[in-house]
Amino acid sequence: MNLRTIYLLFAILGAVIPVAFFADFAVDQGIDLVAFVMVLFVNGEAGGFTADLLISSFVFWIYMFSNQSDGPKPWVFIALNLCIGLSCAPPAYLWSRTRPSS
Repeated sequence: MNLRTIYLLFAILGAVIPVAFFADFAVDQGIDLVAFVMVLFVNGEAGGFTADLLISSFVFWIYMFSNQSDGPKPWVFIALNLCIGLSCAPPAYLWSRTRPSS
């Protein structure tokens, strides 16, 4: 299995697993953005984890914009990061940067 395939596998897993949790929340609470954000900071542990993901996301965005000349446009991956999460966006970005092996 080559590196490009591994990136794709992790991008898919990084999309499916968080979406399963988000869907469970949506079934219980409905599509309530305010309730969702409140749950992200419900206690110190959740707040720390959320802060860690936010900081990591911003670093990922800075990296993508600084490597724009030799990489894909970052907007699709920012959308993935915001709509699905950090577990999907970086592997998808790395997959798109890696040339297919011949």
